[in-house]
Amino acid sequence: MQYGICNLSIVPLRDEPANASELISQVLYGEVFKVLEQRKSWSKIRLAFDTYEGWVDNKQYLEISEENYKSLHKAQSILSTDLVEFIQDEHNQLHPILLGSTLNGLSLLKHSHDGNTVACKNPKENIIETAFLYLNTPYLWGGKTPFGIDCSGFTQMVYKLNGHKLLRDASLQATQGEALSFIEESEPGDLAFFDNSEGLITHVGLIMKDNYIIHAHGKVRIDRLDHSGIYNVDKKTHTHKLRVIKKII
Repeated sequence: MQYGICNLSIVPLRDEPANASELISQVLYGEVFKVLEQRKSWSKIRLAFDTYEGWVDNKQYLEISEENYKSLHKAQSILSTDLVEFIQDEHNQLHPILLGSTLNGLSLLKHSHDGNTVACKNPKENIIETAFLYLNTPYLWGGKTPFGIDCSGFTQMVYKLNGHKLLRDASLQATQGEALSFIEESEPGDLAFFDNSEGLITHVGLIMKDNYIIHAHGKVRIDRLDHSGIYNVDKKTHTHKLRVIKKII
């Protein structure tokens, strides 16, 4: 088994080993992973954080030892909390990194960083405050950054920045936590899930106080939440049908 670390700001994680293949997620700076299969130009990887699998370009990561992989995976994550920051390499060149980048591998990569970080579990009250850092971020299928994010990437990164682990897709996140019977039982920071006409969960958002929700739909935005689902305040219509509310923390 081979192992790797992302040494660039954002690396596309694709469904198939081709640049034209669907973007299913992104690998942010400092994330570590197992290499499941290596071809001439592409590698199939499994991320340590959420076990998500996909293909990355071989030129866009560095191989590391199993010992280093295990050490970095077990350690409490140190995350960048600046929207955009820079790390400096051994040649004094600057490389951009984004909100939520993992900094545990700095010494291994011979990089330095002097920006703001977090390395602990925060109380539930911090969830919505963190979510506001992504407000108005454009929707991007597979995205995980303030420059483009999808609905489950948004909830995953907000929870991650507060020391809590969510799986990658909305349907996977819906398998976590405790189901609540009514909106009235929910607290700010709980997750609301929504299904399509076929009954498949395809959307997730973060519940706020006073029956509001913050979610990624066109952009990260705030709408009303009722027993039917999400009421879009701009279009004056319901856009998503409520399926279940989950308490994760």
